[in-house]
Amino acid sequence: MTHTRAERAALCDLLDDLGPGAPTLCEGWTTADLTAHLVLRERRPDAMGGIAVKALAPYTASVQEGLKARHPYPELVDLVRQGPPKWTPYGFVPGADELVNTVEMFVHHEDVRRARPGWEPRELPAGLDDVLWKRLRTMARVFFRRSPVGVVLRRTNGEKVAGRMAEPAVVVTGDAQELLLLAFGRQAHARVTYEGDPGAVARLREARLGM
Repeated sequence: MTHTRAERAALCDLLDDLGPGAPTLCEGWTTADLTAHLVLRERRPDAMGGIAVKALAPYTASVQEGLKARHPYPELVDLVRQGPPKWTPYGFVPGADELVNTVEMFVHHEDVRRARPGWEPRELPAGLDDVLWKRLRTMARVFFRRSPVGVVLRRTNGEKVAGRMAEPAVVVTGDAQELLLLAFGRQAHARVTYEGDPGAVARLREARLGM
């Protein structure tokens, strides 16, 4: 089983267990909202633009609400569990699901896990932390483009990547999964350490990060 399929299955099991009204780390979203978002990404390419483009967000939001209205929650979870249909880019292009959705499924799995009291970081399967680090290295400049300070990400094994070249700079250290969650704007729930000017650290902790 690929990392993407394993994360997808584990996320769907958790969504089934918690039901539609559980909180997530996505501001204002319950598990039902998050599940509908995942269905939209993989089955409504016409509505995906609003995920990244503010001007298109109202249409995306209306499609997401429509999915919630038309499909009972267990059915939405099952659509996510099935993965992308063959006629979509994620299903049609060989390797696209693994390339794009490993990070997506991991981050949203943690969005559900870490919204619950008493959560602890997982010990990831062999190789997954390396995959997350590789994706982070590739996209670091994008994730931190809005950072008000310079950012250097340092993995616990010593590997480094620059998120943004600026002064003052903050060095953030943690496992790849924690650094990735920071990069996606989950600062409050990422187990990392910060080194740098206290004011710069405070600004980074409150910054709007991610795609």
